[in-house]
Amino acid sequence: MRALRISQALVRGFSNSARNRFENRVAEKQKLFQEDNDIPVHLKGGGMDNLLYRLTMLLCTGGTIYTLYFLGWASFPHKKS
Repeated sequence: MRALRISQALVRGFSNSARNRFENRVAEKQKLFQEDNDIPVHLKGGGMDNLLYRLTMLLCTGGTIYTLYFLGWASFPHKKS
């Protein structure tokens, strides 16, 4: 019985804090993303979006170059040892 009371108290504590922590900010985000300021939508989130975009492009470009290099390397015969 005591374990039930403790678990109920924990659930109440977490549900109240979660309610206060997660506010509905959809209207703010809609205003931000619908502004007509000539910034692409994938960069309107700020500096972190810009960093993630650049990192993604770097990884994609690097992976493409790496793939093409090894395809070229594999297309030529090699001496057998």
